[in-house]
Amino acid sequence: MSLRLLLVRHGLSSFNLEQRIQGRDDLSDLSEEGHRQARAAGEALRGLAIDQVYASPLRRAKDTALELLAAHGAGLTPQLDDDLLEVDLAPWCGLRVPELKERFPAEYHLWATQPESLLLQRPDGSSYAPIGELMDQARRFQDKLLLNHPPGSGGGTQTVLVVAHNAILRCLLLSLLGLDGSGFRRLRIDNASLSVLNLDAGAGGELAVQIESLNGISHLQDDSQGTALPPKGAGARLLLVRHGETDWNRQGRFQGQIDIPLNDNGQSQAEAAARFLAGVSLERAYTSSMARPRQTAEAILRSHPGVPLTSVSALVEIGHGEWEGRLEQEIAEGWPELLAAWKVAPDTVQMPGGETIQEVWERSLGGWQAIATSLDPEETALVVAHDAVNKTILCALLGLGPADIWAVKQGNGGVTVIDYPHGPDGPPLVACLNQTTHLGGVLDRTAAGAL
Repeated sequence: MSLRLLLVRHGLSSFNLEQRIQGRDDLSDLSEEGHRQARAAGEALRGLAIDQVYASPLRRAKDTALELLAAHGAGLTPQLDDDLLEVDLAPWCGLRVPELKERFPAEYHLWATQPESLLLQRPDGSSYAPIGELMDQARRFQDKLLLNHPPGSGGGTQTVLVVAHNAILRCLLLSLLGLDGSGFRRLRIDNASLSVLNLDAGAGGELAVQIESLNGISHLQDDSQGTALPPKGAGARLLLVRHGETDWNRQGRFQGQIDIPLNDNGQSQAEAAARFLAGVSLERAYTSSMARPRQTAEAILRSHPGVPLTSVSALVEIGHGEWEGRLEQEIAEGWPELLAAWKVAPDTVQMPGGETIQEVWERSLGGWQAIATSLDPEETALVVAHDAVNKTILCALLGLGPADIWAVKQGNGGVTVIDYPHGPDGPPLVACLNQTTHLGGVLDRTAAGAL
């Protein structure tokens, strides 16, 4: 049985509104908007069966869970767990952010840029590392979660909802991906946002984790609220989109660099992405030089007249060589050992007559970084590419490696947002990943296909 994990941050709280540090003090409540967000999250999940719910015992998270479940109608009661408490920032709790910056400028700068290095003092004078302790806490919760809901046992899917806080959810994501606290600032988790992870047992019994989507907030928006993407802050923003569906995606054929165009459903997906992004201000657009991403980009840009579209050869799909145009069954008959390795250790595979993931990694990251470096801080650019290309880019931005491309999902027509708050040479922020709600529902139901 696979495990689907739904992660929801609590709704907007009174301290969020006042820009006060909350930490694990239980001094703030859900605001009126926070209550609305909790109900909206429950309504968005209404068609999805939930088997178990865990929540932080702090009021803002517990109340979010209760209100979400009431709107969902599941009839479940959340199990409260202290390992879902928010980060311990006791010396700062209650301070407004401007006051914190003024009184503790060096410490705040460290918190904003390298939080894993921050040390704070307890009342007894001893030092502690808030993010280090929180990573340990996330690992404890992960261990309990996997003990109670072991992936790989039997068939079907078990769905578990976790309602908690910004920092602990980031640390739980990092822990599940096998990363450390240095990746804390690479992730964004908005109030009442929804992230979906799929957990299963890998070939060797190890945990296989896939981010299906991250930090989705479209369920919180209505037609009067504009774009359903996280608000843009300082620095350039890039919107990374996978092309719409092709007939070969639907059939499960390996496309690679054979130039297959969008099918009718793929064109509809591109038009849905265009509506989803219609309210976003775009200054530039880039596409792989192949037909399917170009058709997708052109559909999106019909809502953005005058935005130039540039082809980037570095963003073309992985070259599958002799596998291109073949179904998986055909490849299994001709190259069984190589196909098996591709599924579990893609970084070790040299495609017969094609490319390695490392080669795709180097050229796609080079093309991506050239685009990011060319943008002014106030600009937003659209980039439309392919499954393997997008996965290599996202793995690099998350701090993962070429071996980890199966850890991120890229649905046809899915939208990902990357921000550069510290400039193109600074750490990137994955503001949201693989948003496909514009294609219907909170889960990615696009064709599984093949790379």
